[in-house]
This record gives sequence, C-alpha cells and structure tokens, in this order.
Amino acid sequence: QVQLVESGGGLVQPGGSLRLSCAASGRIFSINAMGWYRQAPGKERELVATITGGESTKYADSVKGRFTISRNNTKNTVYLQMNSLKPEDTAVYYCYGLVRRYSWSSSQSDYWGQGTQVTVSS
Repeated sequence: QVQLVESGGGLVQPGGSLRLSCAASGRIFSINAMGWYRQAPGKERELVATITGGESTKYADSVKGRFTISRNNTKNTVYLQMNSLKPEDTAVYYCYGLVRRYSWSSSQSDYWGQGTQVTVSS
C-alpha cells in the first residue's frame, strides 16, 4: 500500500504565504512525477504544479511567479511554496505521485492524498 499525506494548509490573509508538504510512504521503489492539484467549491479539480523525477516543473498560468514546487527524493516528499496568495487560490489542495512500487516491475500507478484546505481571506 502507498499513502500520501498532505500538511500545511490553513487560513491566510491575501498577500500571505503558505507551504504545503506531501509525504509518500509505503511500498515504494521510485516516484516519477509528483504534483499538486486543487479544487474550489463548485469547480473542477485543476492542475497547480508538477515536478518530474528529473525536477522539471510545470505550473498553471494562474500561479506562475507566485508558487514554487520542489521535492526531496530521499524523503519521498513534494512541497508547494505559495506566496502572494489571493482569495481565488482558496481550494482543497491535493498532492499526487506517479509511483513505481517494485524494482522488478516497470508498472506505475497514480496515488492521491486526502487533501488539505487552503483559505485565503481577510
């Protein structure tokens, strides 16, 4: 079994910062891509940022220049540093990982965290 657990969400004022963390645990050989999605009330889940094993990154246009994704492969952890937060960033943030569980199999599967609430409000 593989588990992803997010932390770091909360309430912050507009213009403030938060840092989300997501740690993967369980039977893991390697993790290829990791990333963050978010879902606001009444909206579809959307991509926020992704990072590959080689640390290539991709961001949604709405967060470019404000959010930074990074990872620690030793700890199987992905981070999302969020600066200059806006009310429209309010959402539940979900992390995911594309996990290869066994050295003898090239098969990979997506795993998701349970989500962490980020609320940007004065």
